[in-house]
Amino acid sequence: MEASGRKIRLAISTCPNDTFAFHGILKNKVDLLGLEFEIELLDIQQLNAGLFAGDFDVCKASFHAAALLSSEIKVLPSGAALGFGVGPLLLAAEPDTHPMQAPDGPTVTLCPGEHTTASMLFRMFYGAAIEQGNTEVAQTLFSTIMPDLQTRAADFGVCIHEGRFTWEEEGLFLIEDLGTRWESETGAPLPLGGILVRRTLCDTLVGKVQSVIQSSILYGLENRNETLETMRNHAQELNDEVLFSHVDLYVNQWTVELGERGARALEILSTKARKSGMLGEDQPSIEVWQQR
Repeated sequence: MEASGRKIRLAISTCPNDTFAFHGILKNKVDLLGLEFEIELLDIQQLNAGLFAGDFDVCKASFHAAALLSSEIKVLPSGAALGFGVGPLLLAAEPDTHPMQAPDGPTVTLCPGEHTTASMLFRMFYGAAIEQGNTEVAQTLFSTIMPDLQTRAADFGVCIHEGRFTWEEEGLFLIEDLGTRWESETGAPLPLGGILVRRTLCDTLVGKVQSVIQSSILYGLENRNETLETMRNHAQELNDEVLFSHVDLYVNQWTVELGERGARALEILSTKARKSGMLGEDQPSIEVWQQR
């Protein structure tokens, strides 16, 4: 059924913050306002690829992808992941190593998908290491990055999601928190990903989708323990404490409503991406949907 009908092709990630936020929709705990959702749960790079392919009407995707597709999509005010202290970590397999140093030839840095915000940040901050041939970027599933570092299949990796809480016990080494770097340079919360809608959807329909998603987020916040089973069914890490640490970090006031500060962070991301050469000079900035 087309997007103009009542069935909405919705895709979200398997990460705890998304399954927590969308628990109310997945389990029919909130009023769906007459909408029918056809839902897929995918890895973030699969979501980004599906967004580029036009597979979804509404999709959780990286703000890197949103920046590249800003002429085709808008960001919903609810459902975003952004904040302070939420950034990806640049990890090393060995101590006292760095992507800018290549004494034995080019190193390999793993990123969790070409169009992820994590990959965007690495290129934004470590573009010189790539351009000078000190490191080569390889894209892979986020869940394989830490195992590949442990087996020395790669030298460095940009780690996201649950691995942010477990890297030290996995025997890996921190080079830099890329989110902290962003915060020090911009003073803004770091935008990681959001709920994107196609500009072809009518405002009435988008308004209902926005309302349902916000209701689902609020339901999760009011019924935390009820969301555990939904999160466990899809998480890489099954430890309940880690799951809720993830939720507490990535589900915040900007998830409920982006507001002016959240929208400003998206504007900064677009501007920095243009300055870094990752966006064309004429590419419009990411736009937040507003009810007319």
